[in-house]
Amino acid sequence: MTQFTLHQKTFLLLLAVVTIGFGWILWPFFGAVFWGVVLAILFAPLYRRLLLATGKKPNGAALIALLSILVMVILPLSLVGASLIDQAAQAYELLNPARLDLAASFQQIIQALPHWLVNLLERFDLTNLATLQQKLSAVATQISQMIAAQAISLGRNTFDFLVSLTVMLYLLFFLLRDGQGLAGRIRHALPMSRKYKQRLFTNFTTVIRATVKGNVLVAAAQGALGGLILWFLGVQAALLWGVLMAFLSLLPAVGAALVWAPVAIYFLIAGAVWKGVVLIAFGVLVIGLVDNVLRPILVGKDTKMPDYVVLLSTLGGMALFGLNGFVIGPVIAALFIAAWDLFATAEEFHSE
Repeated sequence: MTQFTLHQKTFLLLLAVVTIGFGWILWPFFGAVFWGVVLAILFAPLYRRLLLATGKKPNGAALIALLSILVMVILPLSLVGASLIDQAAQAYELLNPARLDLAASFQQIIQALPHWLVNLLERFDLTNLATLQQKLSAVATQISQMIAAQAISLGRNTFDFLVSLTVMLYLLFFLLRDGQGLAGRIRHALPMSRKYKQRLFTNFTTVIRATVKGNVLVAAAQGALGGLILWFLGVQAALLWGVLMAFLSLLPAVGAALVWAPVAIYFLIAGAVWKGVVLIAFGVLVIGLVDNVLRPILVGKDTKMPDYVVLLSTLGGMALFGLNGFVIGPVIAALFIAAWDLFATAEEFHSE
């Protein structure tokens, strides 16, 4: 085992302190740095092709790649976000109690329910509209307070988002241009053997590309199809529900059914049987099969993780890191599996 001198230990301590301090400084822009790295890895093949097309001009190739990312990713997301805000306002107006005949709608639903379910609801005193409104008033009050708090902080959040977006794009330019050399320096600095470093770095980049390509594109496809069928069936704010389905589709084994299934049940209870049947058939045969058809094409067999590991790592990552966690969770899980696989097969750790 290597013995470190006092000077080496002091330097290693200094190295750890300044590394932690630098990470602490960058922490407020964690999301911007993280997505800058993710997009740089994802679009590195495009940058390399542009580098050849521009005659080995790194600045020009990185600038064209950055503009391509703006057109293909940032601008569409901005347009969807603007439309989403508009539809959210429409949905709020639609759900305004002053515009709804709650008594008539509630009575219509009760009449459409089977007798055994009505008897069950009566036991819990849930067939009386006045009682039900009283029980829901506390929840409605909490929701309204939350919406008000979010509205107050909207301006600050918008400014923070613009600052983070600017930082991400600025960093992305240099990561595209200098990313390969930076990755080589990091790989060289790690105190591990070449085969270990190669295996771990390959798993890292592979899982990021597979997760973003697979999860994001499949979620976008499911959300688009779900929003389209809801629009066809006359559901208000179809874009809003489509985006919600896209987000829920990031969760493996759960998917967009958390949105379209309750809507289909509502159609059946409200008497719109053909709409409910059409939505169920479309949800099962089209939306539900998108994951099985598109994911193997987009991802292939690059990530050899069991479905339950993907599900748990995605849920755990999103619980800890928010939206960023749907990438961070599977990446950590893949590195965990790769590291333990290397440990299990490495002879130097098991020699007697």
